[in-house]
Amino acid sequence: MSDETEGQEGGEELEGKKKKGKRAIVIIAAAVLLLLVLGGGGAAYFFLFAGSSEEAEVKPEPPKVTVFYDLPDILVNLNSTGRQASYLKLKVALEHNDPLATPKLNELLPRVTDNFQIYLRELRPDDLVGSAGLYRLKEELLIRVNQAVAPIKINDVLFKEMLIQ
Repeated sequence: MSDETEGQEGGEELEGKKKKGKRAIVIIAAAVLLLLVLGGGGAAYFFLFAGSSEEAEVKPEPPKVTVFYDLPDILVNLNSTGRQASYLKLKVALEHNDPLATPKLNELLPRVTDNFQIYLRELRPDDLVGSAGLYRLKEELLIRVNQAVAPIKINDVLFKEMLIQ
């Protein structure tokens, strides 16, 4: 009988271990499922409700006003090494976002013109060849005009006409 009792006890222990293993798997699966449900619910709440309340609080910005200020025509002779003189004629507009800055730009116009004249007179005709030359000219004029009219912020220098002779 001892062999049978030991066999039954061993079988009961094995069944007990299997039941405990199944319980552990069920508990772990339930915990994982609970975490997924809570995480999904939290994410849904965050994206649906938290996002809409932030959007409701954000006020629309007023549209930016773009103002163009035309500079008078600029005519300079370029730095040429040959006998023949080269000339550059420019029509330029300045782009900014403050309509109240236009009277101040009128006051600072002599300073802007002076800065442009000094820079342009040092250019050679070869400096203005191609789109890369025009881009460098545009960037340099933008830097100079922003220095001349500070604290007014000029966003862009626009070429209306450019003639090299």
